[in-house]
Amino acid sequence: MAKDSPHQTNYTRQITFLLAKVYGRSAVKDSLLDRAISYFSQEEFRPTDEQISGQELQVLQILSDERYASLLAITRNILELAEGENFVENNKKSAQFLGTIQLLSPTEGKNVAASNEQSKSVYKAVLSLRLLDQLIINGQISEPYISKFLVGVSAEQYLNFAYHDYKAYKRFIEQVKIPLIMAALLQDIGNYHPKAQAILCGEEGNLNPFRTLEVEQRKQLLQINYSETIRYLVEGIGMPTFKGNTKPERDQFKRDEQDKLAFIRLLLKTSVNPKGSVGNILKVPQIYTSIILSTKDNYNYKLLPQVFQVLNKNAELGACEQRVVDALYKITGMFPQGFGVVYMPHGGFIEQGDCYEFAIVNTLYPDNPEHPHCRMATRKLAYIGYGQNIAVPIHKNLYFTQTAKKLARLSKARLNEILELLSSNPEERKKLDLLPRCWQANEYFSAKINQKLWNNVN
Repeated sequence: MAKDSPHQTNYTRQITFLLAKVYGRSAVKDSLLDRAISYFSQEEFRPTDEQISGQELQVLQILSDERYASLLAITRNILELAEGENFVENNKKSAQFLGTIQLLSPTEGKNVAASNEQSKSVYKAVLSLRLLDQLIINGQISEPYISKFLVGVSAEQYLNFAYHDYKAYKRFIEQVKIPLIMAALLQDIGNYHPKAQAILCGEEGNLNPFRTLEVEQRKQLLQINYSETIRYLVEGIGMPTFKGNTKPERDQFKRDEQDKLAFIRLLLKTSVNPKGSVGNILKVPQIYTSIILSTKDNYNYKLLPQVFQVLNKNAELGACEQRVVDALYKITGMFPQGFGVVYMPHGGFIEQGDCYEFAIVNTLYPDNPEHPHCRMATRKLAYIGYGQNIAVPIHKNLYFTQTAKKLARLSKARLNEILELLSSNPEERKKLDLLPRCWQANEYFSAKINQKLWNNVN
């Protein structure tokens, strides 16, 4: 379990604890991952033809109920942190959620892969929620299961669904959004089955699980992950025990739970090869997240804004649907939440453009996908905890080569002078480019005063 930290705001602590509760490992073994590993290890040694007594079945049902209750609690926690009462609030809260995960994640050193592995499923779940919203607003949802909960709800009404029809809104949350989050959290849980771990870590457990696998190993792993994820969903979690009083309540409960279970299975199955199916709602965020929170040795923070080059290529090859990729691009823009932008300030005391400043992407749905909406992190070459929100256009953003060239003509002495003001020590300066195209804001964000990047600024 993650430890409480005096260096974190209450919100940052909530995210830290949540990530630990999902894919963390602890002595009490109560995370989503711990519970799945425990189930896999028990089932691995159970003979397939073993006769199970009635008493044992009761114990197994109790354990399944515990796993379901834990998964549901985590799912509701994610929903609470990612959504408000309308479309605008959903996007604001999700931007903070995604940005906080990014800023809590190391961007260099030996812990990058392990940390990103722990965060990926939650990050993907939040993206899937926002992608679902956008596809509904676009009128691009054709899946009958989802559509039946939106009868009589126009795209405009969906923006304020809770206000339009609160009862229908709550039912949509329970029957569509909750299983969607569950599917995102469980999608890769089968990778922790002993057979999958033997591929990832080797029979002796001494191989790097994040290394690039051979093609045949990769295929085998994908098959194991899918089959064991489905088995864990159906047999390890299954349907919870009804706790109501009346037969009509029980019958409705059973129908609802069967429908949710079938929907999760559909999402997991169709995400393997989505084509034009609902599986794109999982697949596209999965690809996006695998780059933003990469676990590969070639992870390079500077390349994160190129994520849509990869997604567009995947769409071109038929691995996902282009219109869904385009919908996600509209939501996130080119620059991921929490990314450190280096920009030339707009006029003021440096009219000649002889310096740069730091900012952090903090808003979804930028007006222009290439113009990230950010919170200023420095002003006049000094760090600040309460900067203004700004949109950084291409001609001010040093990530773009043509903009960087404007400052490239500055003297080495001037560039060193700027670096000295913006880096905390000489050792850190040695690692930085003389003219940085982006900056890694983790250390800045580690100070509690700098974790309020999403406060309203008048």
